Amino acid sequence: MSDDDPAVCCRGLEYAFGETRAVDGLDLRVDPGEVFGLLGPNGAGKTTAIRCVTTLLPVPGGRVSVFGHDAATERMAVRRLLGYVPQQLSADSGLTGRENVTLFARVFDVSRRERARRVSQALEAVGLTDSADRLAKTYSGGMVRRLELAQALVSAPRLLILDEPTIGLDPIARTSVWEHINAVRRATGMTVLVTTHYMDEADQYCDRVALMHRGRVHALGTPDGLRQELHERRSDGAGPEVSEGPWPTLEDVFRDVAGRGLANDGGEGGDFSDVRSTRRTASRLG
Repeated sequence: MSDDDPAVCCRGLEYAFGETRAVDGLDLRVDPGEVFGLLGPNGAGKTTAIRCVTTLLPVPGGRVSVFGHDAATERMAVRRLLGYVPQQLSADSGLTGRENVTLFARVFDVSRRERARRVSQALEAVGLTDSADRLAKTYSGGMVRRLELAQALVSAPRLLILDEPTIGLDPIARTSVWEHINAVRRATGMTVLVTTHYMDEADQYCDRVALMHRGRVHALGTPDGLRQELHERRSDGAGPEVSEGPWPTLEDVFRDVAGRGLANDGGEGGDFSDVRSTRRTASRLG
């Protein structure tokens, strides 16, 4: 591992569920210290790719590395560098906030001598100090998501991976979660890899984004750069009435890359299960 190693590097990553190819030769690089958004429709392969990065799934084809460590052959070394907030709820409603974070501190092998201090720091970082000794089942949806963020931060990860971290939350709660993520990032230099269907979040908080479709990246760049590129394509040779029209949004870029064929995308398995899982998570968060 060297200072020049990318935070995440995927080269030719492939993963299939039976005959369905969820990730199809994915090439991706996330630089240290950036907030990188992985966008795409349900079934695009985002969560599968993330599970390969986090070592929750094997890497049957291609290569995945995290800060120079191979995710296939150095799984424990990779895990020590990660904090992960999945789509599904991971907090135990029967434990207090402090007990939930302490449990994750033990799972991530935080030393007993450091554990209490790390737990308190993680709870403070997400604004849950005053609620730390309440049962998690009394928390609001936004508080639960911040608790899960504290669980991921307790091991002081170099890379924080967030899979739909604000799904189902109201705008105020979404903003609160991102404020805490950015505060920790500014304090530690942590790298953030996030998937989201909220284009406004990606536009506001991500340094760069990649739009996945059918298991591959089809557009990559800064939100501003992708909007500029779409605007130029739309206005090229189309006359002043188009070139002077409304400036594209990131959602327009999303639709341009992935919108065509979504309704009849029979080649991508997992769409219904992904939607059902997302809706169930949103319902539990209230």
